[in-house]
Formats: sequence, structure tokens, C-alpha cells
Amino acid sequence: MAERPTFSPFWHRVRAMTPRLRPHVQITRQHYRGRRWHIVHDPSSNNFYRLNPIAHEFVALLDGRRTVEEAWEISLARHGDAAPTQQEAIQLIGQLYQANLLRVDTTPEVEQLLHRGRERLKKKAMSQAIGIMYFRIRLFNPDALVSWVEPILRPLINRVGFLLWLAFMIFVAFEIIPYGEELASGVDSAIAPSNWGWLIVVFIVTKAVHEMGHGVILKRFGGQVPEFGVMLLVLFPAPYVDASSAWALPDKWKRIAVGAGGMLFELFVAGIAALVWVQTRHTPDSLVHQISYNAMFIASVSTILFNANPLMRFDGYYILSDLIEMPNLMQRSMNMIKHYFKRYVFGMDQDKPPTTHAGEAWILTIYGLCAIAYRIFLFFSISLYVMGKMFAIGLILAIWTASMWFILPVGKFIHFLAASPQVGEHRARAIATSVLMIALGVGLLGMVPVPDYRKAGGVVESVAHEGVYFGADGFVVESFVHPGERVERGQALVRLENREMVAQRASVSAEIGRIEGLMRKAMMVEPAAAGPLREQLTSLRDQLAYLDDRLGKLTVRSPASGVFVGSDPSGLLGSFVREGDALGEIVDPEHVLVYASLNQRENSWIDDGTPYEVQIRLVSAADRVIEGSTARVIPAGQERLVHPSLSYFGGGTVQTRADDQTGTLAKSKQFLVEITPRVEDASWRGLPGERARLRFELPPKPLLVQWADRLMKLIQGRVQL
Repeated sequence: MAERPTFSPFWHRVRAMTPRLRPHVQITRQHYRGRRWHIVHDPSSNNFYRLNPIAHEFVALLDGRRTVEEAWEISLARHGDAAPTQQEAIQLIGQLYQANLLRVDTTPEVEQLLHRGRERLKKKAMSQAIGIMYFRIRLFNPDALVSWVEPILRPLINRVGFLLWLAFMIFVAFEIIPYGEELASGVDSAIAPSNWGWLIVVFIVTKAVHEMGHGVILKRFGGQVPEFGVMLLVLFPAPYVDASSAWALPDKWKRIAVGAGGMLFELFVAGIAALVWVQTRHTPDSLVHQISYNAMFIASVSTILFNANPLMRFDGYYILSDLIEMPNLMQRSMNMIKHYFKRYVFGMDQDKPPTTHAGEAWILTIYGLCAIAYRIFLFFSISLYVMGKMFAIGLILAIWTASMWFILPVGKFIHFLAASPQVGEHRARAIATSVLMIALGVGLLGMVPVPDYRKAGGVVESVAHEGVYFGADGFVVESFVHPGERVERGQALVRLENREMVAQRASVSAEIGRIEGLMRKAMMVEPAAAGPLREQLTSLRDQLAYLDDRLGKLTVRSPASGVFVGSDPSGLLGSFVREGDALGEIVDPEHVLVYASLNQRENSWIDDGTPYEVQIRLVSAADRVIEGSTARVIPAGQERLVHPSLSYFGGGTVQTRADDQTGTLAKSKQFLVEITPRVEDASWRGLPGERARLRFELPPKPLLVQWADRLMKLIQGRVQL
């Protein structure tokens, strides 16, 4: 790394000043990665700043009588090359002054305070505008409420309390594991519009408990909770508390406890709600059952997906920062990525990285790249979700957020290239490389055609197939076939037993014998009396024929020659089945089609006549690729799938309706494409019902065109345009 320049051309502006720290400033000592740091706290604004030991000593030398130059010369004499340079000293003094931590008597103090106050308000307003998805509104000071609750919970805020909480959560997990399918099936009803009212109420209450957890644990460790408010999380109200005073706690495990406190409290609420839900599962329509599910869903899913996510500046982020002992992780990671550009792209060798430790540099780089990728993902996912619910509001939110997150930084970057003194003599190279990178990026992404692939799930189906159904009620007693075996027409597949039907036939047969005896007697004694008996005998013989037919159907026979597919009949031995229940299918494996299932967003390129090639891979033979040709496109969307294997439960990619027990009713309409495999080898064709993966190769197009097309289809699918 190049040496830091010791002197600054702006030193004459500050060298004679005699600043000093304000009396209300508080300083605490902390250790990160074996090094000592000093945390400067401004109670009036509740802001925190971190100084290394040398910077702290330099600030301590500024006592209101000693000049900046005298303090710098003392630091230089004591620490040599480790002492701050003149430029670093100027930056440090400027930051502390703007934060209202330093007092400088060169201008009237009231004017200084007003000016800095306006600057802070301006920065806060800009921060709120940029983060409109996380807009905050302060309501009141909750310190009195937290001080009242903390003594009640104090006996549990320790290691013993944590172990009890852990034991309770393990107990809850064992209680709800047997009802996993019911839990999963209840998600659709929980997020249905008819449940939004209760969902919002439960969300606010559980999040209030979450924030109380932060406040109580922070109060237990001696911190202050000066602010309670509402954060509009993607225009959705969510309570919050200001627990930033935890940064001044010397013990990192106490800081971690404060960060995790909200999740611990909220998961405890989820555990109680889960037990209530289990106890009320026999009354699924009751309000208590639905509210308990709402609380369990919100207090667990939202906590894990959002609060515990370290890529968002919520609880998980601060916990990770303390665990790896790297405060200001987000800001420093962004500065690390900027440093790479400044040094290796713009040639600014004098630029100072946020860390000189190799291990920290890797962590900052990886975290920064992940955070940028996640921000892009978050922007698109949230914008599309809101547009799907409220199109106009979602569109405004997307435009505003795109402006603040992407367009505004571009403007700042242009201003940096044009006017920043940091660029200095490297300005020409910085502008040239920036223009070249943009030109290359636009050229490669927007002008160079690349292969365009679209993927879909599919299933193999026989061109000719016949269903096999049970012809009568009975218990399965014998199985003569297994899936995949070839059978001939009329071959027995399964035999049932129905003792009640056998007894009924025996009774009818005996009655026929009795009536025949009466007829013979009547013919000898009184022939006229034989007429009614003859009619009764005809009726009984019809019953006997019907029962014989039903008994014959107790043996299920193949309706055609082919291969039997379906579940293994041997698994039904001893089971009672009813007439009309499906046993399987008889298919012709020599003549098969592959059905591709496309949703409404994916089928447009087929309808517009775009030429394409199809490649097929069976799931059971993924190493072999077979070309295919489209036989027919079914233009009308349909909810019923051609086979259950296309659904999630069958291993496919189509989401089915929550109230569907067959696994064949899709949640959204699907468009089917019949594809004929072009293959000579019949051994590849597979069995009907087998899943396949299909890749459609479209004419090459630039990546920007492909991305724009996919984005438009995604928006159309979400907002039903």
C-alpha cells in the first residue's frame, strides 16, 4: 500500500483552532478483534461514534486551550507513522464538529448549533426519503413503561431464563411436528384478504412484544430506551424502539442479547400461539384458532425471514456485527467496494481502505456484494408484490425507490467524477474508464446476442391409455401385477372379497330353489296359482344374474393390452375399496408424448410464433438429452393437470390449490404443450407418469432484451395485465 501523505494544503484552516469535547459527551471502552476502541456517545442525539486509541488520545488532547497543531505534533511525536495525518485529523475534527460533539469558539455558538441542527435534519430527511420502504415516525418516550416491566422479568433475563426458553421451544416443536401438513395448508387462508384485518392486528401486537423484548433486556443491562415509534415497513405499520444505546455496552454478549431479545420474545409468543392452535384444531372455524395461527405464522416466519436476516439492517445484522466484531459492517463493506474501484480502476493509489487486515477485507467484500445483490432482489420482489395488490401505489413505490436506490447514487457518482477533490489528477482516467465500462456493459448486454433458454416441467403420457377401476366394493385379498409389468387384455390384476355379497347370492339362490319347488307343486295341484310364482322366480333370477356380475367384477381385469402403471396394488392388500376407485392405468409405452406445463407468463412466446427447439431429459435419465418437436399447443388455460407428478407434491413445479386432495388442481391456469420425442431407441421413452425436464431454445437475443421480456411477463402475471 502507498504511503499516506503527512501534510494537507488545508491545514492552515484548522491549525490555530482550540476545540474541545462538549461536557455532555460520554465515552466508553470496547474491544474488537483484540484491539481497544472508544465509543463516543452524544446523549442529546443518541448518536455513537467509534475512535481507535490514537484518535481518542488526539481528541483528548483538544482541551480548549491547546491548538489543533499542538495536539497533532504531540500525537506525531508519540506515535510516529501511526499518528493521524493532517488530512485525517481534519476529517476527524470535521466529523465530530458536525455531530455536535466538539465545541469551537471561532463563531457564535448559537449559530453553530442552528447550522448543525439544520444539517442533521436535512440528512435525516434525505435518509427517510431514500428509505421510504422503512419510513420511521417517532411517537413517544417509552422509558417509563420499560422501567415498569423490567423488574417483573428481571429474574428470567439470565442464562437460566434462556435455557428455560430453549426447553419451551423444543417442547413446542415436538407438539406441532405431527401437524406439519395442516400448518402448511393454512398459509393460504392466513394471507387471504378476508383475514387481513386480524392479520394486521396480530402483526402489530406481536411486533410490539418484539420491541418490548429489546427494550427490557437493554434496560436490564443499564441502557436507555428513549424512543418508541412506528416504522412503515413497505407502507405497513410496524412498531420499533430505539435500542441504539446498546452500542455503548462494553460486553459484546450483552449487545448480542439485546439484538436477539426481540426475536426471543416473539418466538415465545409463537410458541404459546402454537399450543393454543394445537388445542383448538378440532374447531378450525373458530376465531381463537385462526388468531393463534396468525400469531404463530407472523411471530415465527417474519422473525426468521426478516429480523434474523443479516443482509437487512435489523436484528440479525447487529448480531452478526458483534459476533464477528466488525461494527458499521454495511457502511464499511460499501466503502471497501468503493475502494477497489478507486484504487484498481481509477488508479487512486492514495485512497485508504476501511481496513488493512486481510481477513476483514475478505469479509467486507463478500458481505458488500451479497448486500448489493440482496438489495436488488428486495427491490424487485417487494415492488412486484405491492403492484400485484395495489398497482398504482406499487408503481409509485417502485419508481421512487428506484430513484433513491439507483438513480440518485448514479447522480452522486457523476458529481464525484466531475467535482470531487479526491479524484484530482486521476480525473481524466476515472472519467475515461467509467465511460468505457458503461459502453462495454451496454454493448455486451444490449447488443450481443446470446442463447435464450426457457425451462419447464413435463410428464410422459401415453398416446393411448385406459384407466383401471374397481368394479365393486370389497376388500383386496390378492394382487397379481406390479407397476411396469406388461399385461394382456382380460388378465386378472387384483382380486377382491365381499362376504356380504356372497351371502346375499347364497340367500337368493336358496330362495330360487324354494320358489321352483312351490311352482312344481302348484302345477300339479292348481296351475292358475303358478303365475305369480313365475314372476317372482324371474325377478329372483335377475337378482342372481346381477349378483353374479358383481361377483365377477371382484376380479379386476385389464381393459387392454399394455403396461400397468400406478401405485403398487400389493400395498392395498387388506384395504377396503369402493366401486369406481382408480387402481391405475394401462398404457402403451411404445407411443408416448411429453406434456410441458407452462403458466400464463411463460406461454406467450409460443403463441406469438417464435421458432424454438425443444430438448427433453427424463428425471430418471438426466444424463441423456433427446430432441423433441411440438405436436400440439393447447391454447386454453386449464386448472386440472394431466398428471399429479406435475404438482409440488408429485415432485413437479406447479403449485396446487390448498383445498385439492387429488394433487391435480393447479392454483393458476396452466397451458399444455404436447411434444413428440424424436428418438429411435424405445428404451428411452420411459413410462407414462414419469417426470421430465424440458428446455426450449429460442433465437438468440441480447441479455437486456431477455431480462426486459422476463420482467414484463412477471409484472403481467402479478398484476393480471
